[in-house]
Amino acid sequence: MNDASAFPRPCEGAPGYVLRGPVPSAPPDAVAARPGFAPLRLKALIREAVQRTGLDLRGLTVLTEAATGAYGTTPVIAAMAGARVHALARASRHGSVEQIRDRVGALALQAGVADRIAVVETVPPDLWRAADIVTNSGHLRPIDAAAVAAMRPDAVIALMFEAWEFRAADIDLAACRAKGVRIVGVNERHESIDVFSYLGLTCVKMLFDAGISVYGSRIALLCDNDFGPFIMRGLTGLGARVQVFDGVGALPADSWQAVVCALRPTRRPRIGPGDAKRLARVAPQAVLAQFWGDVDRRALREAGVALWPEIEPAPGHMAALLDATGPEAVVRLQTGGLLAARRVFRGEAAVRDPVAQLL
Repeated sequence: MNDASAFPRPCEGAPGYVLRGPVPSAPPDAVAARPGFAPLRLKALIREAVQRTGLDLRGLTVLTEAATGAYGTTPVIAAMAGARVHALARASRHGSVEQIRDRVGALALQAGVADRIAVVETVPPDLWRAADIVTNSGHLRPIDAAAVAAMRPDAVIALMFEAWEFRAADIDLAACRAKGVRIVGVNERHESIDVFSYLGLTCVKMLFDAGISVYGSRIALLCDNDFGPFIMRGLTGLGARVQVFDGVGALPADSWQAVVCALRPTRRPRIGPGDAKRLARVAPQAVLAQFWGDVDRRALREAGVALWPEIEPAPGHMAALLDATGPEAVVRLQTGGLLAARRVFRGEAAVRDPVAQLL
């Protein structure tokens, strides 16, 4: 599967950087310096995930992102599964394009798949057209009408999360349906993927970072979706005393040390000005941990509510990154997302498929 001579080179003339030789080291960053993110370990995690799921992308072309941290594994996962990969790199607060190339390049070289990956800084129409699978990844978003128009009608967009979590701002759904491009989510709870089990760990890490010890803490979990049981298990497993409510309006006055917001995003903030004032009354000493669900940060600050994390997430996005506790959850998720897309592209997905969730 990893014989490079069996796979075509990236598209001729594609603007990019083909990872063919030694890559210079970028300045150390917080993620890269952690030994759990070392290329040798990431390669082992990817190999295990590919084998566990049976992911086989031989003969397919994948368009995805090149990124930092655990999200830099996506193009390497696809390449280790046999795909030809174009990966878009963009500078962000997480790293420069040069750092992204270095990180992805180091992992690709360690995995022996450097010549299957082209890191690009733009995606011209011919790359959209060449892709069998396109991932709904940060650097590619939004996948707008122009991008969809350039795609083939048999192409598949991999959401890289469950279908019920779809965000309209990510993908032009009407354009996809008009063109025939299918959008597929992944069952993150499937036994071979099992990403939801990391939600509790991620929430615990967020609370630790906020200065909440969790053990023995009185915690209110605001949750109206399937994340609830998994977050609850992580918190209670470390000795927290947890109660679940469907919103601030149901929250009684108590000596809460933390209020975790894990509410499904809507067009309006799930915690608005009125909720902020109530929260200040019923949980005056609590830290509001914004796990998922948009909140009115200005109103919360004006009401005197302590809020974590410091950096506001993009609308509809989780504030807690899955790689906060290590790369395992992200490797599992990205492998599962590619698997779901391949099942749909190859016509393998059943009506009630255990992995693939057609939108």
